[in-house]
Amino acid sequence: MRKRLVGTVTGDKMSKSRRVEVQRVYRHPKYGKTMRERMVCHAHDEENASHVGDVVEIVESRPLSKLKRWALVKIVQKALVTGTTPEVSA
Repeated sequence: MRKRLVGTVTGDKMSKSRRVEVQRVYRHPKYGKTMRERMVCHAHDEENASHVGDVVEIVESRPLSKLKRWALVKIVQKALVTGTTPEVSA
């Protein structure tokens, strides 16, 4: 069974490759403090469909390059388009 993770695309400057950050929240075993941890995965995106800010699902795959060990399965949620801000009239 291959691992499946959901994360946010943080880099899309490479062709057919994406930098995906997967965050997890857990409680410290001794102190009980809520901890945040992030893991950076480089994923293969054959169609160049995802962009920065998209929430995507990735799955483990065979090594495709020096860093790429994951493949993009689907885009869960597209990023909100932050177009130009409306100008304020004085």
